[in-house]
Amino acid sequence: MRAAHDGTATTLSGWVSRRRDHGGIIFIDLRDRSGFAQVVFNPERLPAGDYGIAERLRSEWCVQVSGTVQLRPAGSENPALPTGTVEVMAEGVTVLNQSLTPPFYITDDVDADESLRLRYRYLDLRRPAMQENLRLRHRVVKYIRDYLDKHDFLEIETPILIKSTPEGARDYLVPSRMQPGSFYALPQSPQQLKQLLMVSGVERYFQIARCFRDEDLRADRQPEFTQLDLEMSFVDEADVLGLIEGLYAGLVQELTPEFKIKTPFPRLAYADAMARYGSDKPDLRYGLEMADVSDLAAETEFRIFHGILERGGIIKAMAVPGRGGLTGSDLRRLEDVAREFGAGGLSHVRLTGSGPLDTLTDGDALLSTGLRMPVEWVRRLAERAHAGRGDLIILMAGPPRLANQWLAAMRTHLAEQMNLADPQTLAFAFVTDFPLFDWNDDAKRWDSTHHPFTAPAPGCEGMLDGADLSAIPSRAYDLVCNGAELASGSIRIHQRAMQEKIFEILGYSPEQVQERFGHILEAFDYGAPPHGGIAPGIDRLVAMLAGADSLREVIAFPKTQSGSDLLFGAPAPVDDGQLRDLSIRVVN
Repeated sequence: MRAAHDGTATTLSGWVSRRRDHGGIIFIDLRDRSGFAQVVFNPERLPAGDYGIAERLRSEWCVQVSGTVQLRPAGSENPALPTGTVEVMAEGVTVLNQSLTPPFYITDDVDADESLRLRYRYLDLRRPAMQENLRLRHRVVKYIRDYLDKHDFLEIETPILIKSTPEGARDYLVPSRMQPGSFYALPQSPQQLKQLLMVSGVERYFQIARCFRDEDLRADRQPEFTQLDLEMSFVDEADVLGLIEGLYAGLVQELTPEFKIKTPFPRLAYADAMARYGSDKPDLRYGLEMADVSDLAAETEFRIFHGILERGGIIKAMAVPGRGGLTGSDLRRLEDVAREFGAGGLSHVRLTGSGPLDTLTDGDALLSTGLRMPVEWVRRLAERAHAGRGDLIILMAGPPRLANQWLAAMRTHLAEQMNLADPQTLAFAFVTDFPLFDWNDDAKRWDSTHHPFTAPAPGCEGMLDGADLSAIPSRAYDLVCNGAELASGSIRIHQRAMQEKIFEILGYSPEQVQERFGHILEAFDYGAPPHGGIAPGIDRLVAMLAGADSLREVIAFPKTQSGSDLLFGAPAPVDDGQLRDLSIRVVN
């Protein structure tokens, strides 16, 4: 309803959001999923019975109102509402259903514990912000379907009840009543199924797939989640990445044009991302790049540096612009933050004054306790770290993986503290050339960095018989944005001998391989085409576009961090009869 509808008869249905009595004239804000409308109940315009109903209306009653649209009196317009120039003069009202007093106010600024909101999720979803999140999710999924349809993809459903082939997170198991002692598993992803579709000659498949992982939860994880699953035959990395870049760029520009993005998306090799940002999902909205300064650290007499280098560690530096004037207490707080991330501490160099680095003097370089180096060394350090006068250089030392992890966490902390990340920018990038294997020091074995169906980089197949498998690059790639991973994929192995070799390296016995993966290996014997794909997460994408802090804000009925459904009270015990039918006995 807008000003152009002045004088139009209308019937509205919805929920009472707010009621106000102004000396006999009653106002309510009526709400449905499209927004709000102000309704006026004037005793001179209503039958007595209907006015009596209006007097009894309370928050969240479901009602239907008939009346006439009219312009609001001058000075009473509400510019915050699309309907703020008009109101409805009620001529009749029907109560469709009364409501108990809600356990919290149905407003966007609700001040209620999340567990209470999840317990009454059907009320929480009435809030305008949650309605908008559901609309946004719908538009995102519709855009994806339309885009892929135009690119000749077929949407094909794959089974939810499949065989457990544990190679990642724990599976959710479903007991079979008809085959006692046997179990289905809920799919962690349709990985093998989509590869089998490529063997089937489908060539281009996608699915808005429900996936399940029995793992510890965080704000950005749910035990059941939704991903866009897609696979393509006769492609290489450039084909997959080009398709996904077109999808994301078009989706953002059409559905959320308030965000700024840059195309083409940058492509970073994994080694480059780790060297510059200490992370395989870097936030590229700001700089704060890192540099390996292990060789410079070795020139010092700082025993901590030497001990770490002797144990195979590294020393990395990061320049923080304009922070050379931090006080001793400021630096101690930074050291405390580093310890919270797990580091033993940090070293620093403060560059004061102004002018080029070649004018730097001993008095302009303030070093951590234990660092005593000539100004020429400081100049070389500053050049390596791309630091200038007035900047702070942070030095972090440790085993390579941990040093990167600690400095990456410090990078994020400083960016938040300095407001470096533009919230209206989406900095997409592809990270490529991941290692094919990671060494699992606890289990003393090699694990797949992505999954065991990922192909090694072309020309590297011969390295599979070498000693240092960590040096083998893979054909895996991720889409990242603002410090989060949005999608992960790879060009797959499509030849039986290569797949069996990977399983052997991962420690599977021939019997285990046949039991768990015999079906896909057999399929590879029947002319399997080269293929690859990617699996973008729908929940995380929508949360980013909605500006939500948690995936739970963009999922209609989510679980808590403990995996509980507070609305239905799940998981819950079942009766003994159901367990007997499944040949299951619960043992405490």
